[in-house]
Amino acid sequence: MLRLFRPILAGATFSDRLVACLGATLGIGFVALACLGRLPLGMPEMVAPIGASAVLVFAVPASPLAQPWPVLGGNVVGALVGVAFAQALGTGPLAAGLAVGAAILVMSLARCLHPPGGAAALVAVIGGPAVVDAGWLFPFVPVGLNSALLVAAAWGFHRFSGHSYPHRVAPAQPQPAFLPEDLDRALEAEHETFDIAREDLERLLARVEAEAAARRLRPTRR
Repeated sequence: MLRLFRPILAGATFSDRLVACLGATLGIGFVALACLGRLPLGMPEMVAPIGASAVLVFAVPASPLAQPWPVLGGNVVGALVGVAFAQALGTGPLAAGLAVGAAILVMSLARCLHPPGGAAALVAVIGGPAVVDAGWLFPFVPVGLNSALLVAAAWGFHRFSGHSYPHRVAPAQPQPAFLPEDLDRALEAEHETFDIAREDLERLLARVEAEAAARRLRPTRR
């Protein structure tokens, strides 16, 4: 039963989760204080998708989905798509579904896929009168402003957290037995999307091979 509560993400530790909790607390607090009372009257000062973005940038800062362009671009693009469908089709279920689906496509094409961007698209449709009244301003203020402030908070926090952000891939030191095209073919054969950069995966697999080689060289205890 206890295994159900073990971390799902590879490499996750309890101390890392505590650091993520602290980072999200400080990051969201920073965004809230920066926007409090500074936006046009009646406009929401924060949007819910920023909470989901905080999970990514503080809990999995190496994820491709958590990098600055996906956070900023994904949220803004998602909100823009949502506003477009809200103005064209209203605020009903059809507009909501189409907005989220189209946001995924546009974010993918813009290389800024970010799960909270889907939530931003949905909020733009069903967010209520304040969001509807904001119109085309909503994707930039508060969505874009919130996103930019969160990225700035994450950049500052991770200078001290021990994690690189924006994430920079360290070069693989060991020479792997597989070729880059082998990895590409394996990823293509899986027909899955993995939440890890290809370069990080290559470096990790090379490290696994090095550890296995070192283990084989160690004397066996009898």
